[in-house]
Amino acid sequence: MPHSPHPCLGISTDPSDYFTTRRQFLSRVGGGLGALSLATMLDPANLVGAEAGPSVSSLTPKAPHFPGKAKAVIQIFAQGAPSHLDTWDPKPLLTRMDGKTLAGGGSAVALASPFKFQKRGQSGIEVSEVFEKTGAFVDDMAVIRSMHTDIPAHDVATVFMNTGSVRIAKPSLGSWSVYGLGTENQNLPGFIALRTGGLPAGGAANYNAAFLPGIYQGTTVNTASASVQQMIQNIRNPYIPKREQRRQIELVKQLNELHAENLNREAALETRLESYEIAFRMQTEATDAFDVNKETEATREAYGNTPQGRQMLVARRLVERGVRFVQVWHNGWDHHNDLQDRLTEKAGEVDGPIAALLGDLKQRGLLDETLVIWGGEFGRKPTRDRNGGGEPGRDHNANAFSTWMAGGGVKGGIVHGATDDTGAESVQDKVHVHDLHATILHCLGFDHKKLTYRFNGRDFRLTDVAGNVVNPILA
Repeated sequence: MPHSPHPCLGISTDPSDYFTTRRQFLSRVGGGLGALSLATMLDPANLVGAEAGPSVSSLTPKAPHFPGKAKAVIQIFAQGAPSHLDTWDPKPLLTRMDGKTLAGGGSAVALASPFKFQKRGQSGIEVSEVFEKTGAFVDDMAVIRSMHTDIPAHDVATVFMNTGSVRIAKPSLGSWSVYGLGTENQNLPGFIALRTGGLPAGGAANYNAAFLPGIYQGTTVNTASASVQQMIQNIRNPYIPKREQRRQIELVKQLNELHAENLNREAALETRLESYEIAFRMQTEATDAFDVNKETEATREAYGNTPQGRQMLVARRLVERGVRFVQVWHNGWDHHNDLQDRLTEKAGEVDGPIAALLGDLKQRGLLDETLVIWGGEFGRKPTRDRNGGGEPGRDHNANAFSTWMAGGGVKGGIVHGATDDTGAESVQDKVHVHDLHATILHCLGFDHKKLTYRFNGRDFRLTDVAGNVVNPILA
C-alpha cells in the first residue's frame, strides 16, 4: 500500500525507508542480472538450513496422525533415580541372600529391601508399602519393570529421559507433544514444568524446545510457595493498564515484522515476543489456574498442604483447563546411603498427592484422556553401597528400573517385562527410553517416525533412529 508524502515536506513517511541496512544498500547497487540468473538456478528448499513447515508457529489445536486416546500428559519425574527394588519390583532372592556375596558380582554384597511388598487390587500386582496410597490405584496402571537406559549419570540420564539425546541439545518430550498437537487453551502455555526449588539435574535442557520454535518450550513455575503471587511473580503490571499493554505489544510486533521484511527472521526475537504475548494473556487465566485456594477444603486436604500436594493439584487444574503437557518435578531420590529412612521420606512426600491426583482425575472423568507417568532416569543395584557413610543404600544402575503409566491409552492392572532374579538387569520384554517415548507419542495419536522437524538439512524426531511402541500395554 503506497504511503502519502509528508504534508509539509512532500517526502515519503514509509517506515521502511528508515530501516535500510548496509547489506541492503550493497545488494541494491551490485545486484544486477547476474544475481537474477543465480536466483533462477537455486531452489531454497534444497539449501542447507532451510526449514520445513510454516514460517509462523502456532499453539492452536492440531490433528494428530490418528485419533489418540490421551489429550494431555502429566509426567511425574522422580529425579535422582528411585530404587525399583524397593518400590515396584520385589525380589525375594535378595531377602534370602541379604549380606551374602552375589554370584558373579565380585565382592558385591546383596542388600535386601527393608520394605514389605503386598498384592494390591484385583490384578494382584505387588507394590511396596512405601506407596500404600498410590498402590490402591494399581488396577489403573501399566507397570513397566524392564526399563533400561544408556548412561547411569544423573545429569545426562535425566536429560536423555526428557529429550532422547545424550549428545546434542534436542527438544523435550513436552515440546514435541505441543509441537504436534498444539494446546486447547491459548491463554496458558501448552507445556508447563512445575518444580519446588532450583533447576533439576541437567537444567533447563529438560524442558527446552532446542531447535523447535520457542513457543513450544516449557514454562517453568516454582510451586514451593502456597501464594499464587509468589508462584508466578510479575505476571501483572500494576503500573500500566491492560489496554496500554496491548498497544505496546502490537507496536513491538509491527516493528518486528518490519525488521523481518528487511532481514532474516531472528528466532530468539520471535521467542521473546511470543513469551510477551503469552504473559499478557496469562494475567487473568494463570492466576486462576494456580490458585489452589479456589478448591474445596476437602480437595485441598486430600492432596495435602505441601509443595508436592500443591504441585499435583495444580497439575490437575492445568490439564482441566486445556494445558497439553504438565511436568511435575520431585527431586531427591539419589539414595546411596540410609536407604530405608530416605526412601520412606521421599515416597511419603508424594504417595498421598499421587493417589489424590489419580482419584481426582477418575472422579472428574479426566483419567481416560490424561496419561499419567511416574518414573526416574535409571534404577539401582541390588548390592550394598555406603557412599556417604551411614546405613547402606544402592548405587546407580542403567540396566534396570521401573516406571508406570496410567490413564489415556494404556491398559490398567498389568505388569510388562521383568528383570533377573536380583533385579540387576532387564531380561524380558525390555523397554528402552526411545521405546517409552514412542509409546507416549502413540497414546497422543502420533507415529513417532513421522513426527519430525527439519533442522540443518535433516529431519529430526524425538526417538532419533530407534524406538518401538510397547503395544502390549496399550488399551
